[in-house]
Amino acid sequence: MHFIGQLWQPILVATAFCFIASAVLWMMGPHHKGDWKAAPNQDAVIDALRKGGADAGGYMFPYADRGDKTAFQESMKKWAEGPSGIMYVFPRGAMSMGRMMGEQLGLFLIVNVFLAYVGHHGQLDGQPYLRVFQVIGCVAFMTYSLGTVPESIWFGRPWRHWLTGAFDGLVYALLTAGTFGWLWPRLVT
Repeated sequence: MHFIGQLWQPILVATAFCFIASAVLWMMGPHHKGDWKAAPNQDAVIDALRKGGADAGGYMFPYADRGDKTAFQESMKKWAEGPSGIMYVFPRGAMSMGRMMGEQLGLFLIVNVFLAYVGHHGQLDGQPYLRVFQVIGCVAFMTYSLGTVPESIWFGRPWRHWLTGAFDGLVYALLTAGTFGWLWPRLVT
């Protein structure tokens, strides 16, 4: 944990820059405007979920236990007929933007601590700006942009959502790499 004492400044500054960029990208960036649309007959869908007692969590439809071969085969027939999908339900109650923003800030902080760890143990101490930028930027981009690819491969998340998220991830990676390169400790000669 010695590296945190050395690298607290780039960790915190990059966290702040990414948090601000996240807010700007989501509130003012045009690329997320087409990400979501209303469910067909959304009031009836909401009523059906409410009547069915849907709690917060992830749901797959159609769904069948793989242990029951007959039910699974029926589920696959329904899947082919469609519609089929994955759905996430939020907990009941008012949406808490403050909590979500706090969690986003926490994500940036945790990622930046790990980036500092990678840089420190990757022997970036004393390296020039460009070398720090390259290593931290690459790992940051992989962290912010590639982690959601399986959601598109396996769970039907539209590839457009991944692409817009990857753009955001590139912005976060560039900000983080630039900040770490700028504030990374240099060897005194």
